[in-house]
Amino acid sequence: MMVPVESVSIYCCPKPVDFRKGIYALATFVEGELGEALFSQTLFLFTNRQYNRVRILYWDQTGFCLWTKVLEQSRFHWPHRESLRYLTTEQLRWLLSGVDIEQINPHPALSYQSVL
Repeated sequence: MMVPVESVSIYCCPKPVDFRKGIYALATFVEGELGEALFSQTLFLFTNRQYNRVRILYWDQTGFCLWTKVLEQSRFHWPHRESLRYLTTEQLRWLLSGVDIEQINPHPALSYQSVL
């Protein structure tokens, strides 16, 4: 499995897209429909209507890369919540492994200024 580095952003497209689209059509979709910065260090995740395929589009400083995963007998648990538009690397691994990341509720992060 492709494992992204921690310094990249991971944008999860909320709605299914037509998988007949190639690299340049998806790139145009990212800039036009989603309004996202295509040439940033961002992985763009897409799924199809059956939720059994995932595509990841990204720019690697020399050209576009398009990565595809196809499930033979199952479906991806695609996140639909607005709060899951940007995923962490860990959430991406979970999503690609079949985990429903909308059902995972980690402990909230705490922020303190002092121990006293």
